[in-house]
Amino acid sequence: MIERVINNIEKVIKGKREAIEVVVAALLAKGHVLMEDVPGVGKTMLARALALSLGVDFRRVQFTPDLLPTDLTGLYIYDRKKEDFVFKKGPVFTDVLLADEINRATPRTQSALLEAMAEGQVTVDGVTHRLSERFFVIATQNPIEYEGTFPLPEAQLDRFMICVKMGYPDEEAEIQMLTSQEKEHPISQLEPVMNPDELSELQKKVRNVFVSDEVKKYIVDIASATRNHPSLLLGMSPRGSIALMHFSMALAFMDGRDFTLPDDVKRAAVYVIPHRVIQSAESKLKREKKEDIVREILDRVKVVK
Repeated sequence: MIERVINNIEKVIKGKREAIEVVVAALLAKGHVLMEDVPGVGKTMLARALALSLGVDFRRVQFTPDLLPTDLTGLYIYDRKKEDFVFKKGPVFTDVLLADEINRATPRTQSALLEAMAEGQVTVDGVTHRLSERFFVIATQNPIEYEGTFPLPEAQLDRFMICVKMGYPDEEAEIQMLTSQEKEHPISQLEPVMNPDELSELQKKVRNVFVSDEVKKYIVDIASATRNHPSLLLGMSPRGSIALMHFSMALAFMDGRDFTLPDDVKRAAVYVIPHRVIQSAESKLKREKKEDIVREILDRVKVVK
């Protein structure tokens, strides 16, 4: 069933199976995704293709400096017929929300999305409104162009389960892309291959994947290593450890297993950890990459049996 979803998305996104798999895994783990890459590599199209493949509601919001919190959450308006204020829902009341160029919105607007991502609810005028149980955020940001942007604070970055970089397609994949869009965009022909109830059932099954004490100890040892690494000022939070466990469970489930392995944790770590840690000034001067630091930690931390 999951394979059908991935294959369906690949009709639109060519040569990026790994990126597609980890985004689907984050959805199954009930996490949120930050996609950080240059414009035009398929971030927005991947989000649209995912929602279409699952047959769920989809909303896209272009984040700009003048976007207000109520533009996301909704607001109360006066209804003359009812002679009372009624709540008009905003775009967060959906299943899949694409927050395009999230770092172009002000911190005030970003914080409105923070409650939705962390609690699955929004509070407007003191009244709390629950969101869809399948609420899933895919946020994008351009790592190159910083003019007119508001960098996401660590507290909000920590709410994203994984950070994915699409990268440019290889030559063969780009030729396939050109061929597929010669007459019309393939997304116009995309049909659902799963329904929302099936998705909810799969998400429940992921939470039943077994995690041994040894694998939990391995996750905690990795987290501890990030907190004591000389190249890092700030290591991974306990929330990051939980995200690493849940994402590993989803990867194991997608691999057809009902138990996790250390290899699942290793694969998950390069997506879960880098955006949660802060490098030291010396590390930045050396032009060290966070991903390389994480891989060095994974090579050093051993599984205790």
